[in-house]
Amino acid sequence: MVLQTEKRYYTPEEYLELEEQSEFRNEYIYGEIRLMPGGTTNHNKIAGNFYKKFPDAIEGQNYDIYINDVKLWIDKYGIYTYPDVIVIKGEPEYYGSGKTIITNPLVIVEVLSNSTKNYDKGEKFKYYRSIPSFQEYILIDQYSFAVEQYIKQREGQWIFQEYEGENSILKLSSVNFEITFNDIYTRINFEFSEE
Repeated sequence: MVLQTEKRYYTPEEYLELEEQSEFRNEYIYGEIRLMPGGTTNHNKIAGNFYKKFPDAIEGQNYDIYINDVKLWIDKYGIYTYPDVIVIKGEPEYYGSGKTIITNPLVIVEVLSNSTKNYDKGEKFKYYRSIPSFQEYILIDQYSFAVEQYIKQREGQWIFQEYEGENSILKLSSVNFEITFNDIYTRINFEFSEE
């Protein structure tokens, strides 16, 4: 006999209250609270490498960058999530009264893992595309020298650029910024599998 448990649905307010006390990061999707998978050390290093390089490269430009712990509110779908890296132009637009949830990403960077790559490339990208300020999506493979870039042309139209190989350079379209794969993948050991 298989026991079925009833799904519990939460209001956004309940989620935010529970998330304040949680040891782990959780996404809020359609009333469900979903535990986010833990990141590998390679995953963490790659996000950190991108984050670390950005401020020096955009000195004097009106952008900010956030990593891992800043929540993103996606109004159209009623979703809270934590992108790996968020770049905004100008001042952050906050959701609610605090300073932990933003609504105006320009660029979102996700580091792909085996457990999340299909979600990051599919459903999550659909959610992100509903955000009016969102212009560019970067997906970084943590297992090889490979990056996918999606650039918004106009509503409903995105172009795709693929980069492969150790000597590649990623050039953002919406920000005057480029980063070499040597910088993205600094101290990454592809032979060490953590999943």
